[in-house]
Amino acid sequence: MRRAIALARRGGLAVRPNPLVGAVVVKGRRVIGEGYHRRFGGDHAEIEALRKAGAGGRGATLYVNLEPCSSYGKTPPCVEEIVRRGMARVVIGCLDPNPLNHARAASYLRSRKIEVKVGVEEESSLRLNRDFFTWTEENRPYGVLKLAFSLDGKIATSAGRSRWISSTSSRRLVHRLRSRSDAVVVGLRTVIADDPALTVRYGFKHPGPWRVVLDSRAEIPASARLLNDTARGRTIVAVASGAPRSRVEKLKKKGVGCLVLPARRGRVSLRSLFRRLAARGMIRVMIEGGGETAASALSEGLVDEVHFFIAPLIIGGRNAPTAVGGEGIDSLKRGWRVEEMKVRRPGGDIYVTGSVARGK
Repeated sequence: MRRAIALARRGGLAVRPNPLVGAVVVKGRRVIGEGYHRRFGGDHAEIEALRKAGAGGRGATLYVNLEPCSSYGKTPPCVEEIVRRGMARVVIGCLDPNPLNHARAASYLRSRKIEVKVGVEEESSLRLNRDFFTWTEENRPYGVLKLAFSLDGKIATSAGRSRWISSTSSRRLVHRLRSRSDAVVVGLRTVIADDPALTVRYGFKHPGPWRVVLDSRAEIPASARLLNDTARGRTIVAVASGAPRSRVEKLKKKGVGCLVLPARRGRVSLRSLFRRLAARGMIRVMIEGGGETAASALSEGLVDEVHFFIAPLIIGGRNAPTAVGGEGIDSLKRGWRVEEMKVRRPGGDIYVTGSVARGK
């Protein structure tokens, strides 16, 4: 199963919006076929592994990290091919949350006299596709909040300067995170202060995540890099329903996408934005700030994972922006607790990662 999980990771973004799946066929303690889902619309991992196993796979065991599909989609159901190929046993990492498939494969296979075992390396299997499961079960992308700040919690000086708070090693890790994301979300203030490109560099291969700007009044400067570079066709400006129509039309003429969304406390509703991005097949979204955007994402329950880069630096200043703004919480019990926390030290920074448990 660990081999199946390792194979599954190779699919990367090419399988979107499908999950990452790997499969291994074993007979007599020998691997005779393996495969993984390589691209959306292509063969599923089980089919590739069974094909490689050939006729020798009859009576063998199939290991797959996610429950095989049992409904027709871009390809026929994998369970039918598993039966046709004469598998004696199927070992499944975790069940599929999709109502079309959930628990149906195990039932179908058992009805065809195939032994089925569910829950081997289940935690690892669930973690591998937790972004897909969030998209499927909650109708929104999996939210990753990335912030770089000083020891005293500042993301810029009182003059608005933020380059560079984190080290080169940390910034390289940020580009790795972007390379795994379908979209990157920033607030208007970040665009005005930093004029970011939000592309993937440092040698990571990626067509470029969609770049999404939260801009309630459509006030993004016409000179902003996001509106003028060669990737502007992958830029979306999210505006509130009350934004001046003339400004929205100017943005459209620039060749960028515009999403008109409901407002929440005078700002673009992030939850509405996430639903619209999910409908476009975006499964994993990275939120890069600033402080008000981070606060909104947390308060709307859209942050599943955090990546904090803390520089060994003290900035100070009551007017310097903080990592997480907003109104804050009135009780420590309502705070967002970071679980499964891990700490690293890239380039002298403190790099903290973990999953987020929402406050109550």
